[in-house]
Amino acid sequence: MAQAFVNSKIQPGKVVVFIKPTCPYCRKTQELLSQLPFKQGLLEFVDITAASNTSEIQDYLEQLTGARTVPRVFIGQECIGGCTDLVNMHERGELLTRLKQIGALQ
Repeated sequence: MAQAFVNSKIQPGKVVVFIKPTCPYCRKTQELLSQLPFKQGLLEFVDITAASNTSEIQDYLEQLTGARTVPRVFIGQECIGGCTDLVNMHERGELLTRLKQIGALQ
């Protein structure tokens, strides 16, 4: 069930971030991405604590990405890592390029 839930969220052309609302790194990730001009519906934050199987979701994220920590940031179908990875990508100027490549920006 956790696998189907995660896989249903990850889609080409979309940015999906798996989060826990109390996590400071998740909030920083949300702040950064929310400042960018995404097309309607192409940025989604998924609160995994809202599910009854949070631990199973994290176990599957670990299988999929090598880490069970949040945030887990997917650009299209590729996991780019967590908050630090996203910030580094943004500072290098690679984030906007990737988002344009998948057609997620206005």
